[in-house]
Amino acid sequence: MSQPTTQHRREVWDKFWQDKEQIDQVYSNSDRVIQQIAALGDPAGKWMLEVGAGSGRDSLSLSRQGGRVIMLDYSEPALRVIQNLARDWAYPVYLVRGDAFHLPFKTGCLDVVFHQGLLEHFTNPQDILAENLRVLRSGGAALADVPQRYHLYTVVKHLLIRLDKWFAGWETEFSKPQLERMFAATGFSSIRLYGDWMRPSFIYRAGREVFKKAGIKLPLYPKPWPVLSHVRTLLRKGMRRAPWALHTVMDIGAVGFKPGEKTGAKR
Repeated sequence: MSQPTTQHRREVWDKFWQDKEQIDQVYSNSDRVIQQIAALGDPAGKWMLEVGAGSGRDSLSLSRQGGRVIMLDYSEPALRVIQNLARDWAYPVYLVRGDAFHLPFKTGCLDVVFHQGLLEHFTNPQDILAENLRVLRSGGAALADVPQRYHLYTVVKHLLIRLDKWFAGWETEFSKPQLERMFAATGFSSIRLYGDWMRPSFIYRAGREVFKKAGIKLPLYPKPWPVLSHVRTLLRKGMRRAPWALHTVMDIGAVGFKPGEKTGAKR
């Protein structure tokens, strides 16, 4: 197992998920991860692994669609959050406590491996991708969803890190070319990138946290202004076609395939 460092101490995440047991007060990923996995084909019957599952909400959504989804995390409080969410779940739930650097699975046994908000907490993220590659079948896909470098979030985050106020102690971020190169260097092929803007905005979320500390509770999602929301939707729809769009989004992700025939059939 990799040695604990300031950027990925287990106790940091144990405390984080203990404080987040009211999962209805935790932002979801929107549906970007689900959309990207859906683009790989029907998830029904495929063996999938979410590494650093956190709340497990993406995995639960995939299990509803027939995916055989394993949720792995090394934080017991995170796994308890998933258990609470899945208490009355009608679909199979597979929970594993384990290490992202040493996955407890045999080589070539999974169709899809994915994670959101994981790689940025480690100084050696390519080692995690190497484990993703190992456990995939030939043609299987890995997805990594991370913060995009050129964003206000990055500026605020590094200021808080310098002040020793960042919740995780340390965190990095990735540019579009860097993420693509890292996947290629690990051995993935047919790499495609995607990105998404934060909803609600980073400014609203940051303001909500400030007000929370002052004892004022704002709603998780503010009531939309119809005209403003419509204009923003049209702008973002147009921006998605621009080659520079991935340099403006809050989150970027890469999907890469293990060389070999792509696994599209149910198993």
